[in-house]
Amino acid sequence: MQAINITNLSKTYGSYQAVKNLNLTVEKGELFAFLGPNGAGKTTTIKMMTGLLEPTNGSIEIGGINVWQSPIEAKKKIAYVPDQPNLYPKLTGWEFLQFIASVFQIEEEVFKKRADELLRKYGLIDRSSELIEGYSHGMKQKIALCGALIHNPDVLFLDEPTVGLDPKSAKTLKNHLREICNQGTTVFLTTHILEIAEQMCDRVGIIRDGTVIALGTIKELRELEGRSNASLEDIFLELTGDEEAKELIQELSKEEQGESK
Repeated sequence: MQAINITNLSKTYGSYQAVKNLNLTVEKGELFAFLGPNGAGKTTTIKMMTGLLEPTNGSIEIGGINVWQSPIEAKKKIAYVPDQPNLYPKLTGWEFLQFIASVFQIEEEVFKKRADELLRKYGLIDRSSELIEGYSHGMKQKIALCGALIHNPDVLFLDEPTVGLDPKSAKTLKNHLREICNQGTTVFLTTHILEIAEQMCDRVGIIRDGTVIALGTIKELRELEGRSNASLEDIFLELTGDEEAKELIQELSKEEQGESK
């Protein structure tokens, strides 16, 4: 069953085409990584898929529901965590989750059980009564993730989900994403940490200049490049030819190694 179906999707700003006739399907329960250099069209695509940005052309269906023809029904099925979540600083962590649950009309007892599970999983249970304005960046990222998962979305969109997370929290997130995908949730994520995509994802799509230039499993991408032992980073850099991306990947890898010490 297709969780996401994108047909001839385009976004134009004046004479500039940010996304060009994108066609893509993602299956139910799939963990899909959408990769590309800075400015390639990743975030623009996610914003169109989540109903935040209107496409110039094309259509997007979530679980068979057109995002722009039936926006309320489509949005009941999804959750989105951007790379810089906009939260409510004067709410406590618990109040924030309560608010999200009220939007999705979740019963109180179901909410309490679900919130407790998520807060414990992400190490926030003892900080849930504190105001969000006092949270670190990593804590804000984690409470945003809890908020996204509180209603058990069919499709979860994540833009750079590990930014700001310490190694333990990043590992918890990776394990949790795999767990919910095995239970039938679809995850569509972007990341500059290509090791994450290589380790976690069922399939990868690589976009450059608004066009998907490669799509498949890691094995299929290796076959495409004729390099059976190539890493995803090698494949990505060869396909995109992006020196800026190479420098960014190296810098992020150094940061991750430093945090792990």
